[in-house]
Amino acid sequence: MKIAVDAMGGDYAPEQIVFGAVRAAKKYDCEIVLVGDEIKIKDVLKREPDWQQLPITIQHASEVVEMGEHPADAVRNKKDSSIVVATELVKNGECDAVLSAGSTGASVAAAQLILKRIRGIGRPTIATPIPTPKGVTLLLDSGANVDSKPEHLVQSGMMGSIYAEHVFGKQNPKVGLLNIGEEESKGNEQVKATYQLLKDLKTINFTGNAEGRDIPKGHFDVVVCDGFVGNVVLKFAEGLATTILKLIKEAVADGGVAAKVGALLLTPTLKKLGKKLDASEYGGAPLLGVNGCCVISHGSSNAKSVCSAIGAANDYVKSNVLGHIKAAIENQNKE
Repeated sequence: MKIAVDAMGGDYAPEQIVFGAVRAAKKYDCEIVLVGDEIKIKDVLKREPDWQQLPITIQHASEVVEMGEHPADAVRNKKDSSIVVATELVKNGECDAVLSAGSTGASVAAAQLILKRIRGIGRPTIATPIPTPKGVTLLLDSGANVDSKPEHLVQSGMMGSIYAEHVFGKQNPKVGLLNIGEEESKGNEQVKATYQLLKDLKTINFTGNAEGRDIPKGHFDVVVCDGFVGNVVLKFAEGLATTILKLIKEAVADGGVAAKVGALLLTPTLKKLGKKLDASEYGGAPLLGVNGCCVISHGSSNAKSVCSAIGAANDYVKSNVLGHIKAAIENQNKE
């Protein structure tokens, strides 16, 4: 298996991207192609003395899509940008997956324009794994589409269910529709129409409406919403987690000796809990619905997150998620 990594995408590129790729090359059974400015990539690799013994190669790309650029225009005009070159490697069969921590819009645009959508899929969807006490809740869409029709949300639920089953090992995953209440009558017109379509769909385990508090509790394996709502939920969760951690640290610092001793005693337990709820353990979110594996990482990804995201791409390909989605669409069209 070979994974193309956009080495120039992300807040800490290329350094953290390259370091993450080196970690992944040691951890996973895959080859990695670092795509981007060859000189800058090699400058980082020099700090990894054994990198030449690893299955890592470099594909030079002279351009970078910046965060402020219009995604589709940038993909069309910057043919030698790292995200375009990396995605082309997948299209041409030279790589099995593409990963980027750069502009989400550019990753989505490149996947749609170069890899194309799966026949029968209206819009692709970003499936973000959110750690919970029960494991993982898959939230989708988390930012690919700010406006979605009910049929698009239904397809998100179907694809999310397949991903949860084959990658996270969820048997008959519980699918919920994000809403303002549990009752079927709640919500706006989009949500109410989607509810009926999901209710009539026999190929997934739709278990009703999910409220916002159900996501961190892990009451559902898959939670469906449009990209506008999903992205707001995701950013809120990130901000809340950071704020709670800061408040805990401040409370310990202001609590005197007893608080510091108590924190010290709890450190092993808190580390275990922190690892269980650490989003960087998952690293990346797949873009479901395109003809190929495209994994999108957070812009602030560090080496650990990048390594985990490469692992997610590895799991996607090995689990044949794309094949399972295509088969489900074909079976649905026959009915």
